[in-house]
Amino acid sequence: MPSDIQQTFKQNREHFNEDFRLRIHRSLSWLQRAEQAKQEQDFDSQFIFLWIGFNAVYAKDLGADLRSADKGAFVQFIYRICYLDKEQKIYYSVWNTFSGSIRILLNNKFTFQPFWDYHNGLITEQIWVESFERNKKKALSALSQKDTPEILIAVFNHLYTLRNQIIHGGATFNSTVNRAQLKDACNILATLIPEMLKVMLNHSHDKTWGKPFYPVVKIRSEEHTSELQSHSGIS
Repeated sequence: MPSDIQQTFKQNREHFNEDFRLRIHRSLSWLQRAEQAKQEQDFDSQFIFLWIGFNAVYAKDLGADLRSADKGAFVQFIYRICYLDKEQKIYYSVWNTFSGSIRILLNNKFTFQPFWDYHNGLITEQIWVESFERNKKKALSALSQKDTPEILIAVFNHLYTLRNQIIHGGATFNSTVNRAQLKDACNILATLIPEMLKVMLNHSHDKTWGKPFYPVVKIRSEEHTSELQSHSGIS
């Protein structure tokens, strides 16, 4: 994780509102743990920690329908973060660093949710195949037009399926089956999330960020301190 993000956060944390400060603090803590998992070559854990770090920056109260609400939240977040990316760092990462990895990911049926819906008997084979081809065509169009938000949404939809496979016990730890896609997913997230954090730090007062999911509740007890008060920085 780039040290300049931690430094910027520490130097300016007193100027951020509490909700924003909590989002960044949480995300950085998980990105730091993801970096340790990378050094251990534990890609399953790295991916989980990276996804939690991503969740920390965009998640809001999801209501009853978690799946659709969560995906809707990160779609909204991606549009906003790309709009605020005036230096086009996210754009550069997508088009110059990960164009090959992204193409491979978008062509992977195993990270495409309708493929699993078909195998779980929820839809027909024709429906998932047509959906897969339609989404690939849309993604290729976005690639040709260099439409960063649309490509990121397509990428994160695939990553979200990978996330569900792991979090919900649909994959074996350290499985040889998904090593390549996990490595690519980790590389993509490990690069994009810090760039997203930089954009957020440059626009800390943007109302889009909102209140974080599960805000800190201060309890009147010497045994309980707020999450932020107990840390002078990211330890």
